[in-house]
Amino acid sequence: MEHLMDEIDKKIMALLQYNARMSVSQISKEVSMSQPSVKERMIKLEEKNIISGYNTIFNLRDMNRGTTTFILLKTEHCQEITDFCKQAREVTDLFRISGEYNYLIKVQTASIEELAEFQDTLIKFGPSKSHISMKNILENRILL
Repeated sequence: MEHLMDEIDKKIMALLQYNARMSVSQISKEVSMSQPSVKERMIKLEEKNIISGYNTIFNLRDMNRGTTTFILLKTEHCQEITDFCKQAREVTDLFRISGEYNYLIKVQTASIEELAEFQDTLIKFGPSKSHISMKNILENRILL
């Protein structure tokens, strides 16, 4: 089995996960390597699909989308719920899960009323249970 990453790769990834806009110059200083060496490592990590993209994290509360809810859904309409969630502006994440319910949907709404409207649109897919987040304790955690 091929060794995918060494400690320097992990350090580069941790820096990028903390700040995806960090320059190659700054990363090279942090890992004590030349800029071309760092850039080559980043390209290899991208080619291996270990780094599959760079993201921006938005402050949803300041964008009036501060109510986070996790919805468990039981449905036999798998493709339809997938298509629906891809189009619904409230949905940020959709997971296929095991157990009594087969989907976990993460939604961001402006209010409980907006959440209720969204839940009304889910009724046609099957029974659901909603869990409103009271407080965000840990999110977008740096994994390395």
